[in-house]
Amino acid sequence: MDTATDTRAIESLLAFWSQAGADVCFSEVPVDRLAARAQSPRPAQPTLAPPAPAPAPGARRISPDLTAGIDAARTLAEAADTLEALEAAIAAFDGCGLKFEGAKRAVFARGAPDAPVMIIGEGPGAEEDNQGAPFVGRAGKLLDRMLKASGLGGRVFITNTVFWRPPGNRTPSPGEQMACAPFLERAIALVKPRYLLLSGGAAAKSVLKREEGILSLRGRWFDWTSEDGALQVPALPTLHPAFLLRQPGAKKRAWQDLLTLTERLDRPERP
Repeated sequence: MDTATDTRAIESLLAFWSQAGADVCFSEVPVDRLAARAQSPRPAQPTLAPPAPAPAPGARRISPDLTAGIDAARTLAEAADTLEALEAAIAAFDGCGLKFEGAKRAVFARGAPDAPVMIIGEGPGAEEDNQGAPFVGRAGKLLDRMLKASGLGGRVFITNTVFWRPPGNRTPSPGEQMACAPFLERAIALVKPRYLLLSGGAAAKSVLKREEGILSLRGRWFDWTSEDGALQVPALPTLHPAFLLRQPGAKKRAWQDLLTLTERLDRPERP
């Protein structure tokens, strides 16, 4: 037998056990490990706090920071007596994290300030961030063509649920939309539209506080009500023009929604 080989094997084995935590092969005094384990004090059981009450169905958890941001937005919005003052208040607002995630500027609105229809999308994209106006990219150009063809050209005021571009054009989070909601509500109060057109699922769910998808909501009339209950406006969800660019076959349904809105807008008032 090769003594050198046996020595290397033994050294390797000893190194293995050393790395595993063994510091002696044999102890001079025998130790009853089972008895020592039985006598060792058991760790104290942690005291468990009672579970927090479950939120009511449909309720959203609001962090203290978000609550403070919403309160600040409400104060700024209520002080704005004109759309110009509201736009300045939005630009000065620091309570929405999107402002600090790469957006170049706040993007508020475009269109007629006394329009009978307010269109609300989800948030600005790259072109909107560059130009400082909502719906000016490919989707916006499609929307303008559809509005003109349906008889709504020049009769709309266009804005979004959030006023800064989300990174990577992602969908804005409910918290981001909630932080901006007081400004959107104030815009509705200042413009006084007869109808709201909610473009896309993110806008429809945020404004109406509903959980259904846009394919379920579109084409159906709902009533939007302000937080204080003083203002109520009929609202019609429809498909976002960006979705129509990806799914041209869905244009027919969006076109039907616009015709429904135009017909209701131009319907003679009953005496």
